[in-house]
Amino acid sequence: MADQNLDKHQSDRRQLMQAGLCMGALACAAPMVGAQPLKLSKFTPSKLVDAQGRPIKASAIKPDEPLVFTYPFEATPVFLVALQQAPKPVPIKAGSQGEYTSFEGVGPGKNLVAYSAICSHRMMYPTAQISFINVRAGTGKEPSQVIHCCGDNSRYDPTKGASVISGPAPAPLAMVALEWLQADDSLQAVGVLGADMFKPFFEKYAFKLELELGRRAKKLCGATTKVLPSSQYSKQLQSCSA
Repeated sequence: MADQNLDKHQSDRRQLMQAGLCMGALACAAPMVGAQPLKLSKFTPSKLVDAQGRPIKASAIKPDEPLVFTYPFEATPVFLVALQQAPKPVPIKAGSQGEYTSFEGVGPGKNLVAYSAICSHRMMYPTAQISFINVRAGTGKEPSQVIHCCGDNSRYDPTKGASVISGPAPAPLAMVALEWLQADDSLQAVGVLGADMFKPFFEKYAFKLELELGRRAKKLCGATTKVLPSSQYSKQLQSCSA
């Protein structure tokens, strides 16, 4: 079922990318006028909970240590970041996959954002043993926080839809859509927008994920997903120079 969900998700994305590009042989032969806007890929909502299964409070998340949870699959990690200020939507180009507008932040301060933690270059990601990609302090004219992958020195701006600041990354990190439930100050993940790396990720790490998670690797997250500080999610946080 998980394989079918993944295949269906990728098929829907391909159809979305192709829509409007080919209206017949003549249209396909014509130059492409503009990239097809990407739309949110919706998944079953998953409430963000702590290690004890209690919903985390949006108002309690501070811009100090980044948090990690998995979504939409149990094997695909996500960074939850509290920014210093509420981000504004900006236009994003997701390489050959298309274009979209980044989300506003959510929560009482509208400063909470979430991004796939799979680097768009070599698909490095936080594992239980070590993480080469993490939210780190910005330098120079960068924002106060950046997402930096030590593996290829790619740096992303979480205040601007995780757009690429520098490095070989070909596309921004995909955004994970969050909903803030004001009644109880809780959060839930509801979808993904952008150049997701799910299919190549599962292909590249198939053997490793099979050993670690078995059939759970491609299983979609359920009603809840656990949120941990990055220092608890990975035993070792690899340091790297800016």
